[in-house]
This record gives sequence, structure tokens and C-alpha cells, in this order.
Amino acid sequence: MSDFVDPYFDDSISTLRNLLGAKSSEELRNLEPQIVFANELELESTNIPRTNDLIELLAIHAQLFKGVYDWAGQTRTVDIKKDYDGAEYFLVVSKITDAANYVFGELAKENYLNGLSIDVFVERLAYFYDQLNYIHPFREGNGRSQRIFWTRVAHDASYEIDWDDVVGDENDEASRLAAEKFDLSGLKVMFTKIVKHLGTE
Repeated sequence: MSDFVDPYFDDSISTLRNLLGAKSSEELRNLEPQIVFANELELESTNIPRTNDLIELLAIHAQLFKGVYDWAGQTRTVDIKKDYDGAEYFLVVSKITDAANYVFGELAKENYLNGLSIDVFVERLAYFYDQLNYIHPFREGNGRSQRIFWTRVAHDASYEIDWDDVVGDENDEASRLAAEKFDLSGLKVMFTKIVKHLGTE
């Protein structure tokens, strides 16, 4: 691993190469969310087709990170893991497309979670969220792209997800529990709190 070279990382600025002119990781952390937020506001007007598959997820990522990364909307080309001791690698690069197509195929078999009671919807959402999180198709921006994707799926199934109600490291801890212990309980608790029927308070 000592010879590993991350093609997304610019050693001269010690952060991801970017289109914002950021010259440090701190500067990128400050600038990136502003552009992504502005790009997210344009999502509805871009009319990304609801294909409920990898094509839609790539399009969402491309919209969110346009003007930020030149690889926006492209699956990663390197194996990655979270930056903490003992972290496991996400799915290997060579399996991303096939695995994503399988997961989205399973989602289609379940009619994109339409017609489910809220308890069952939460249970199946937790399952698919974990599956897609493990695939982790992008070098950066997986969580933000997933949130948009699942918000759209939920809306079409007559539910809404209030991500603002996710506090602190709740999502990271729940996702880690699911990935490392095959335990979806944390995600189920999280989604039970933030999923509501459309139009309810």
C-alpha cells in the first residue's frame, strides 16, 4: 500500500483536486458546501429522470458537484475506506457497477418501496440504504447523493424524509453498525424518527 497513489488527491495542496481553486483542505471544506447547496437548489429544474437506478444516482452526483470536481457524476476508480482506525474498505472498484445494478434491481422488484406501511417502509429503506452505502460509488459525496436519491424514492412512495432531524454523528454511527456488525437497528431508529407520511406534521 505504500506505493498507492490517489488520483483524486493533489499533493501540492494536500487535498482533493478541485475546480474551486481551493489550496488547502480547510479552504475546500469552506467552499464546497456553498457550491453544493446552490447546485442542490437547481435539482428540481434540472428534471433528472426518476429511473431509480445507478443512472439517476450518477446524475444527482453530477448536479451536486458540478463546478467542484471534474469527476462529478463518475464512479470512483480507487478503493477507499473511512478515515478511522480499523475501518473496513468499501466495495472494491471492479464490483461497483454490477453491485449497484443488483441492488437497484432488487429495489425494482419491491416496487420502489411503494404501498408499504411506514414500519415496513423504514425497515426496507434501512436495508437498501446500507447496501448502497457499502457500494459507496463515489470518491466523495456519497452521503449527500444518497440523501437526495432516497428522498426522491420516498416522495414517490408518499413519504418524506426530514434529514435535518439527524443529529450529530447519528448517521455515521448507525451506518458503521450496519456495515461492521450487520446490524440495521441504528438505521431503523434513525429512519423511524425522520420518515413521515407526506403532508403530516
